[in-house]
Amino acid sequence: MDKQQIRNAYKMYLLENGKEPVSVYMLCKSMDMPESDFYGFYSSLEAVERDIWLAVFEDTLQQLQADETYPQYNAQEKLLSFYFLWVSKLREDRSYFLLQRDIFTVPLIYRNKLSAFKTAFYDYISGLVKEGYVSTEIKERKYISDQYVHGFWVQALFVLKYWLEDTSDNFELTDAAIEKAVNLSFQLIGSNTFDSLLDFGKFIFMKK
Repeated sequence: MDKQQIRNAYKMYLLENGKEPVSVYMLCKSMDMPESDFYGFYSSLEAVERDIWLAVFEDTLQQLQADETYPQYNAQEKLLSFYFLWVSKLREDRSYFLLQRDIFTVPLIYRNKLSAFKTAFYDYISGLVKEGYVSTEIKERKYISDQYVHGFWVQALFVLKYWLEDTSDNFELTDAAIEKAVNLSFQLIGSNTFDSLLDFGKFIFMKK
């Protein structure tokens, strides 16, 4: 028994019953596993849920880093590669993730289920942003640069929500949405576009 088997059993339970197990006991019963064994891996069912989201992220990053061409990409290309592969990984359990759409409507559920994934994603994006500074893809701006990671998290949630609602063949619209979202974000933080918007905002404010 390992964490992956427990995660798979949790997903299977939800898919077969249409709801999460009400207790650790119920999940363990479906696995024919002593409840005490469960606590050797997880402290609660909520911990399993958090780890499911985190595991998809970690599997995605691990596969990217194993690709010898990935380190040669610039920051924008790395983020595009991440999103495309991440969505591909999510597709493997799409039926399960479709049942998780309440993360967009219930704030408490959102915080509980995505917290570990969010922390790991922030670390990943922070690294990409630093690479962008070095390559001049991303412009470092006083007081604003620290907010870039938050913007990319919103972008990740946009990609996730768009994919969950996408009904196009082979999710082609999701691929297009990813490209447009990433291209726009790097235009805003890497060119003079954002600075022009700031200057215009200051000008309008000064006129009042």
